[in-house]
Amino acid sequence: MIKIKNLIISILIPLVAGIIGSLLGNASQGFEELIKPSFAPPGFIFPIVWTILYILMGISFYIIYNSNSEYRKRAIIIYFIQLILNMLWTLIFFRLNLLLFAFIWIIVMIIFVILMIYYFYKINKISAFLQIPYLIWLIFAGILNFSIYVLN
Repeated sequence: MIKIKNLIISILIPLVAGIIGSLLGNASQGFEELIKPSFAPPGFIFPIVWTILYILMGISFYIIYNSNSEYRKRAIIIYFIQLILNMLWTLIFFRLNLLLFAFIWIIVMIIFVILMIYYFYKINKISAFLQIPYLIWLIFAGILNFSIYVLN
């Protein structure tokens, strides 16, 4: 049975982390000022995509949180580590303007997301599959990050 309150909290956690990350990085200002590759999407796309990804992340986390798996604790720890890494990336990229370090940071994020998907899969396949768009977006973001580093 779905526990609506827990589901809402599970969805709000990554959404709030995303808002905090955006505020820390002042992302709305910095992106337009950078020289970007031709494949860079317009700035307004990012909040839309991230909102969808955070909602999927929250639903996925809800499933894991409510499981009785022996892997539950490890999966939750990895989930929160990747969420903190995610939240701090905008600070590193936009506010601190450490473009190469931000690229390395994304590589670390990708590793943690792969680990998260691995443990989520051991608990619930649907929960793991809900993270695939996030992984794909991070890979794209890494390529974009590196390209921006090279151009700037």
